[in-house]
Amino acid sequence: MLVGTVEMSILLRGSQSLKDKRRFVKSLKDRLRNRFEVSVAEVDGQDRVQQAVIGVAVVSNDKRHIESVLTKVVNFTNLFRGCELSSARQEIL
Repeated sequence: MLVGTVEMSILLRGSQSLKDKRRFVKSLKDRLRNRFEVSVAEVDGQDRVQQAVIGVAVVSNDKRHIESVLTKVVNFTNLFRGCELSSARQEIL
């Protein structure tokens, strides 16, 4: 069994309040879960209005599958409206 993770730091330039941010992050998390069948959580930056750190995990027995899913997750997040991806760090254990 292999576990792949990616930690993505994102900027939310249009967010004016924590309520705006929560709505945006919830939408992003729901779409990632539904589209890629991954586990998703906001793992840091909960008190910052225009910044969030999103953690994504996927489990598989195939390293190539994990790499493919995580790459698609990063690409989807980078293209998600209102979101600017500032960094992404992948790890497979």
